[in-house]
Amino acid sequence: MALWSSMSAHLALLLCFCVLLSRVNGRSRKVSGRSGGASATKGTGRYRHGGKVCAKSERAGAATTEGARSSARASTARAWPRINSRSTTCRLGTPTATARTRRPPRRDPSWRRLASTALARARRAAARARIAVYKAVWGSARGAGAANTASLLAAIDDAIHDGVDVLSLSLTSEENSFGALHAVQKGIAVVYAAENFGPASQVVRNTAPWVITVAASQIDRSFPTMITLGNKQQIVGQSLYYYGKNSTGSSFKPLAFGGLCTADSLNGTDVRGQVVLCASAIASLLAPFPVALENVLNAGGSGLIFAQYTMHIIDATADCGGIACVLVDSTTALQIGKYMVDASSPVAMIELARTITGKEALAPTISVFSSRGPSIEYPEVIKPDIAAPGASILAAMKDAYVFGSGPSMATPHVSVIVALLKALHPNWSPAALKSAIMTAASVTDELDMPILAQGLPRKIADPFDYGAGYINPNRAADPGLIYDIDPNDYNKFFGCSFKKSVRCNATMLPGYHLNLPSISIPDLRQPITVSRTVTNVGEADAVYHAAIESPAGVKMDIEPSVLAFNATNKVITFQVKLSPLWRLQGDYTFGSLTWYSGQKTVRIPIAIRTTIYDFYTDVA
Repeated sequence: MALWSSMSAHLALLLCFCVLLSRVNGRSRKVSGRSGGASATKGTGRYRHGGKVCAKSERAGAATTEGARSSARASTARAWPRINSRSTTCRLGTPTATARTRRPPRRDPSWRRLASTALARARRAAARARIAVYKAVWGSARGAGAANTASLLAAIDDAIHDGVDVLSLSLTSEENSFGALHAVQKGIAVVYAAENFGPASQVVRNTAPWVITVAASQIDRSFPTMITLGNKQQIVGQSLYYYGKNSTGSSFKPLAFGGLCTADSLNGTDVRGQVVLCASAIASLLAPFPVALENVLNAGGSGLIFAQYTMHIIDATADCGGIACVLVDSTTALQIGKYMVDASSPVAMIELARTITGKEALAPTISVFSSRGPSIEYPEVIKPDIAAPGASILAAMKDAYVFGSGPSMATPHVSVIVALLKALHPNWSPAALKSAIMTAASVTDELDMPILAQGLPRKIADPFDYGAGYINPNRAADPGLIYDIDPNDYNKFFGCSFKKSVRCNATMLPGYHLNLPSISIPDLRQPITVSRTVTNVGEADAVYHAAIESPAGVKMDIEPSVLAFNATNKVITFQVKLSPLWRLQGDYTFGSLTWYSGQKTVRIPIAIRTTIYDFYTDVA
C-alpha cells in the first residue's frame, strides 16, 4: 500500500515544536479554548487565539492550522529580552518549515530566486493534516532560540490536554524526557531531533527510549555548479548560487589566490572585481566559509571558490551577498591552482547552479553534522532510531523560502509519516508506530549499496549513525510484525533515571530487556539472553524465519528460529542469546536480526561491546 497516496492525517506542531492532530471517526479534534489557547470561531472557517483570528489554509486539501498557543512560564523579563513577544509566530523557522506544506506562491521573491536550483516534483506529506502550534522557544539577544524547562513542559502539557496524536520537537532538552514520557503514556508519539553535533560519537541528544530520535541524511538531489577556466577546462563544484538582486552574473573575471582568505591574508592584496580561490586549513564544518565570504566581500571580490574537505554542507552558498560562489574539494582546488601557475592572466567563470535528482546523486548518505551515538545517558538503547531527509531542504522561513539543514529538518519528515501511520492504524501505540518505522527501514541506498556516513573520513554507516536505517514509509505502513511496549514498562526499567522520588531497585532489569526494536549491550562479559515479543499485524496465517548477522566477536543464538502465527496465536516471544567469543576490552560491533516471510522482512539492529572492566576509559 502506498502510504502517501492512501492517507489523510492531521498535523499539530509545538512552536518551536510541532504537534500532529489525527482525525477521529471522520472528525478532527479541536484545540481547546482554554486561556491562552486557540478555539474555533463558529461559521468563519477560522480559529481564534487570544483575540487574534488566524485563517485556515487558503488552498483546499492543504494542511490547515487549527490554532496556536505560546508558553513562557517561569520566565522573567530579565531572562527573556524584549525582542520576544507573546505572539505565536515563530521567527526561528523550523516549525514554520514543518507547517508550511503547500507550494509557495510564485509572487514570493525568494521562490523566484530559488526557481533555478530547487524546481522539482513535490508532493504534500499529509495533505489534509490539522496543525496545532505551541510556542515554547524564544529568541535570545543573540538571535538563537532558547527555552526553559517549565515553558517546554507547559507546552507539552497543553498538547496532551488538547488530545494530539504526535509531538514533533525539533529541539534539544533532555530535561523534558519525563514530559515526553507522560505524553507517550497518554498514547502520543513523540519525535525528537538527534541534534547537530556530528560526526563525533556519543553526542546524540534526546535519547530517551520512549521517543523517536531522528538523524539527518542527504537526499537524492545535488547542485552541480560549473567553473570554467581560461584554458576552457571545466570543473564541477557544488553550490546554491543563483542570480540575486546584486549578482555579478556569469562572466569571465580575473582569478586570484587568497590563501586562507582571512583578513590578514587578504590585507594588501587587490582582489577587487576578481574571483578569489580560498582554501580551508582545517576539516571544519561551517565556520571557515562564512568568514572567507565576508572577507572577500569586504575586499571587493566578485566571486569565491572555496576549497574544503568534502562535507556536502552547501546551504551557506544560497546567499553570498550578490557574488558568485561555489564549494570544491581539495583535489579540485589543486587543479585550479595548477592552471593559475601556468597561465599568465588566469580567469574563471562561475555559472549558475543546476539541479540533478534521482540515481545521478548518491543518496541517501548520513549528513556529517548529524549527531552520532551511542547514547551516554541510555547506553542500553541504540540511538538515533531512524534517519530521514535533513540536508538542503527547501523550507519556509518567516515570509520567505530558504534551504535549511539539520536533524531539525529531518524530524518533521518523520512526524508526518507517524501521523499518516496513526491515521492508517489508529489503535497502534507509540511503541508500535516506532517499531513499524524502524523495522521497515532501509540500510542500502538507491544503487543497493550500503548507506554511507559522511565524516572524517567517510565510512559505511552503522546503527550509531542512522539507528535502524533510512526511513521507508510505504513499507512501514504494512510492517508484518511489531515490537510493542506497555507504556508502564518504561517506569520499570528507567524509573530511577527520571523520577528522583523513586528508590532505585537493585533487581531492576537492565534496559536492554525492554521490548525495543533494537538490542544494545554496552558491557558484554558473560553470555546474556534477552527476550523480545513480536505481534503479527499482517496476514493471520504467517510463518517467519530468523536470519542473523552476528556482531564481530559475538555468537548469536535465536530460540525459536521459526515463528508460526495464526488467527489465535498473534503474539510470540523469542530469546536471543549473545555470547562473547573472546575476552577483550573492545569497541562496539554491529549486527542484525531479521525475520522474513516471503517478500516481507522485519529487521532490528544490534550493537554489542565486549568488556573486561567497569567504567574503562580509553583516552589514548
